[in-house]
Amino acid sequence: MDMAVETTWNASDSVNVASALSWQARRQPNVTAIHYPKGGKLRKPQYHSCTYQELDELSDCYARGLQAYGIGPGVRTALMVTPGLDFFALFFALFKAGAVPVLIDPGIGVKPLKQCLEEAEPKAFIGVTKAHLARKILGWAKKSCKLLVTAGPGLGLGGITLKKLKELGDLSSEEAMHPSKPEDIAAILFTSGSTGVPKGVIYRHRHFNAQVEMLRTAFDIQPGEVSLPTFPPFALFDPALGMTTVVPLMDPTRPAEADPVKLVDAINVFKVTNIFGSPALLDTLSRHCVEHNIRLESVTRVISAGAAVPIRTIRRMQKSLYNDAEIHTPYGATECLPVSSIRASELDNSMVDRIESGDGVCVGRPIEPNDVRIIKISDMAFNDLSETTEMPFGMPGEIIVSGPTCTDSYWRRDTDTEIAKFGDQNGNTWHRMGDVGILDGTGRLWYCGRVSQRVDTGKEVLFADQCEAIFNQHPDLKRSAVV
Repeated sequence: MDMAVETTWNASDSVNVASALSWQARRQPNVTAIHYPKGGKLRKPQYHSCTYQELDELSDCYARGLQAYGIGPGVRTALMVTPGLDFFALFFALFKAGAVPVLIDPGIGVKPLKQCLEEAEPKAFIGVTKAHLARKILGWAKKSCKLLVTAGPGLGLGGITLKKLKELGDLSSEEAMHPSKPEDIAAILFTSGSTGVPKGVIYRHRHFNAQVEMLRTAFDIQPGEVSLPTFPPFALFDPALGMTTVVPLMDPTRPAEADPVKLVDAINVFKVTNIFGSPALLDTLSRHCVEHNIRLESVTRVISAGAAVPIRTIRRMQKSLYNDAEIHTPYGATECLPVSSIRASELDNSMVDRIESGDGVCVGRPIEPNDVRIIKISDMAFNDLSETTEMPFGMPGEIIVSGPTCTDSYWRRDTDTEIAKFGDQNGNTWHRMGDVGILDGTGRLWYCGRVSQRVDTGKEVLFADQCEAIFNQHPDLKRSAVV
């Protein structure tokens, strides 16, 4: 049997990425879709498993229950559920029901989180009991939220429990999958706020489909792999990529505090081949592995994103893997992901010397079919690509990108959209990354820092990451900042 054909989903049959789960359930119903920890404070968490068929049937039931309860097409729904079986089932259920999940990183803080919810104006709120208590006490989206679902004890917080939602789904005979179009809004994903105020990015179904295809191609992801994604939203791509997901025992909002012993145990028990983690998590994991002389035998690929990965972390992680394993550090943003990527094996001594001497951080070549260009830095908005001035190779400027994952707007932030987006004569959307970069003669992209953080001394313009890289080489210095 040709497994590549049997387990590789594409969007030709349905643009809704949730259809990937149903696709896998039909073709390999008894294959494990997810290993997830289950337990609590009173007992040690144990891993349980769920097949593609079981996960698909549960999400179908939830989808019918959502529609019966009034959470249907176009209904914006805040989702604050702990990573695990119900998180996956509910996310896919929301897609199937045609609702619009609103995802906000809880790690951004209480005040920004409240602001994000006020902007998104979700009509529905699905969360664990703790999240509903916070919603009630702190007044999250109190004017807009009318439909409430609690994953856990209801405690008189209003709405219905997840158990009741499942009962509604069991009683309904409606179709679980709502028909979707490529341009339909699929989700609103808020940026982390690490480079400014968090903004809600509008994702359409075509954006998710393009991401699946680009991730598959760029990182040569094969059906049957086992993935340990330490950032929950990225785990949602696994069914479309034909991978089994292992939910790690950790708080995803505090990756640096993850217990490396538990991570290594999960990697070894489930023969994980793919790890997705932030630089902070890789730092914690690699330190543990090097200190205890551990090699992660099954791992063939590590993908790290969210921030620049320090060279010392990459080198430490390489010592924790076998020689045929590869570390990828893609560059991108919530608004456009992935843009480019570089492999650790490309980082030879000469390139490392350039990074550490202030040339910037090499983030690799653009991932096809992205079109990446460097334009003259300007604080003005553009209406069309023709209004920009492209910089020659080797000269710094603002990074702009156009491609199938390039989103076209922010949720109810017209001014931000006007500044960050513009078109061209071919009808393409271009996104201004807000980053300073350089394209070298080999086509590699170098990240130099944020446009907003540049320092004009009157004689020259300094870019943060170029300067900080030099100071960070001091043995007694962990981090520096240009202000």
